[in-house]
Amino acid sequence: MNGLRTARLGLAVALAFGGMAHAETAMQDGSKQDDPNQWLEDIHGDKQMAWVKEHNARTEAELGGKPGFAKLQSDIRAILDSDAKIPGVYKQGEWYYNFWQDKQHVRGIWRRTTLAEYRKAQPKWETIIDLDALNKAEGSNWVWHGASCLRPAYTKCLVSLSPGGSDADTTREFDMATRQFVKDGFVKPLAKGGIDWIDADHVFVQTDFGDGSMTTSGYPRIAKLWTRGTPMGDAKVVYEGKPVDMSISAGHDDTPGYERDFVNRVIDFYNNETFLRKADGTLAKIDVPDSMQRYVVRDWLVLEPRTDWALGGRIYKAGSMLVANFNDWMAGKRELTELFVPTATTSLAGATWTRSHVVLNVLDDVKNHLQVLTPGNGEWKKSEFVGAPAIGAIGVSAVDAVDSDAVWMTASGYLTPTTLSIAEIGKKPEALKTMPAFFDASKDVVEQHFVTSNDGTRVPYFIVHRKDIKLDGNNPTLLYGYGGFEVSMMPGYSGIIGKAWLEPGGVYVVANIRGGGEYGPRWHEAALKQNRHKAYEDFAAVAQDLIARKITSPKRLGTMGGSNGGLLMGNMLTQYPQLFGAIVIQVPLLDMKRYSHLLAGASWMAEYGDPDTADWNYIKTFSPYRLFDPAKQYPPTFIWTTTRDDRVHPGHARKMMAKMEAAGKDVRYFENIEGGHGAGSTSEQTAKTWALNYGFLWDVLGKK
Repeated sequence: MNGLRTARLGLAVALAFGGMAHAETAMQDGSKQDDPNQWLEDIHGDKQMAWVKEHNARTEAELGGKPGFAKLQSDIRAILDSDAKIPGVYKQGEWYYNFWQDKQHVRGIWRRTTLAEYRKAQPKWETIIDLDALNKAEGSNWVWHGASCLRPAYTKCLVSLSPGGSDADTTREFDMATRQFVKDGFVKPLAKGGIDWIDADHVFVQTDFGDGSMTTSGYPRIAKLWTRGTPMGDAKVVYEGKPVDMSISAGHDDTPGYERDFVNRVIDFYNNETFLRKADGTLAKIDVPDSMQRYVVRDWLVLEPRTDWALGGRIYKAGSMLVANFNDWMAGKRELTELFVPTATTSLAGATWTRSHVVLNVLDDVKNHLQVLTPGNGEWKKSEFVGAPAIGAIGVSAVDAVDSDAVWMTASGYLTPTTLSIAEIGKKPEALKTMPAFFDASKDVVEQHFVTSNDGTRVPYFIVHRKDIKLDGNNPTLLYGYGGFEVSMMPGYSGIIGKAWLEPGGVYVVANIRGGGEYGPRWHEAALKQNRHKAYEDFAAVAQDLIARKITSPKRLGTMGGSNGGLLMGNMLTQYPQLFGAIVIQVPLLDMKRYSHLLAGASWMAEYGDPDTADWNYIKTFSPYRLFDPAKQYPPTFIWTTTRDDRVHPGHARKMMAKMEAAGKDVRYFENIEGGHGAGSTSEQTAKTWALNYGFLWDVLGKK
């Protein structure tokens, strides 16, 4: 770990999340007596799984039997299994590692190569772990969750595996020399949490240590230091948080010459404390506001305020990036340098540190721009990033932040396949890999538009359509959104969207609504809690603009979103049904009275509020499960989730399906038994899920 970033536990990452009706009065306390569908919250019960299988069979019979479904599923799987995809790599020592899945490697292989080989069109790879072979040998269904190897030899590794794709995983020590899991080595049992190398004989571990060791959000609240050869139960407590905290973790910064240990207490999604753990085990808090994003890179403490911050007679703007000498800060000095200050149209999308520089990725009206900053004698020199493309979505990451000034750079767009380059800062980038074109984009064009929301806010959106589009309101159109957790919706290449929607003639639209991060913290906070309705008003405004401009019409306009975006879809269904001809609700939150009691739900109260308090007075205005009115007309709907999703409880989707079905609405349901918080664990599962999605949309929106 080169520097300790106190990253928020995204839904994401990741992954994706997203007026009052009388239905909310049906249940004020979330009790089973008032909710006849609450029995569906028992995830793996026999009766519940029988319900799931029955509904899966109906949906597969309805959608899977349509003309063209088999070809659509086959086309999507071919994209997922393509050998021509870019194998993303990360460097450990002299080797470049990659995890790869294709038709021959359904669960995947962890492999490595050299940079010289990687530069070739067909590199030679050395397989380290074959997950399909491991699953066969162990009779399991492991899904890859990553591996971390110990500097500087990188022969001792910690490999994390998840059963079926859940967030909970197990971690086992692996010997790179013998290609075997280490007998009597470090093993973290199956649970949410993590484990991090300190040295060859010590790790930090945070996991389920037994009763009372997990937070109400379902994450570890105790971090321990574990010594090789001793039982995990004897590990020494490093820090113990409160049950109502979101999570606790400890980590080691292994940067040579800057080795340090840190403890992070996540209070809620947007507030945390970070401590430097000294050699004697005592903790020294990094003295900054709890809402401040912060991390340490070598000499530097990096700070990103989420709200305007008054210090030393100055006001530092929310969304800015500040640096201070870390040791000086811990000694009480308060000298800061501003590296980035946002404007009305700009925000900081990311910062990538190399050995000698930091590359800022700046968004200007949702378009990327790269800047290079170099520390000097009391000042930072600013320069442009040589060779960065002028248009398209750009991503940057360090090749080796300790030993190199090289970065990986990806560039893509809705119609432009991703190109991966390696760039030594100050020199022209070298293109290494380009993703093939998975669909014919020659007839399409990308545009950006802005619409005015209810309160006068200017909201951007991207639209991809045929160059010769007829503005007759008859174009099948798919509107996508998320609007939460400061996640930005950026242009990017998707072979699946292109093949399944654009190539057959569909219009694709992405709305950059409030709640996201497109304009920094202010854009996100504008739709928090009691202001959640603003995200939905923004999304509806985009839909209305598409209709007003005769791009489409309500009967031809479909919408799709997952996780927090699934909550967005639920609100489009219940509050704006007149705008849409079809709605796809994916791995959603829907019952906002119960959400904080289900799996990781308590961790999101900083985003939505606490429904067990007076917050319910506003939460109930965006709780689709409570807003549903059996007397209203709703567009055709497809709801899907996964049994193995241990982040957003599948009960949300199940209960909404049951309620809509009981009211006789046009709705269908699918639940993938695997997949975690996503469409599937294998390409076969994922292709099937997406084929059901797009098959449904074309069946409804494509009818003349």
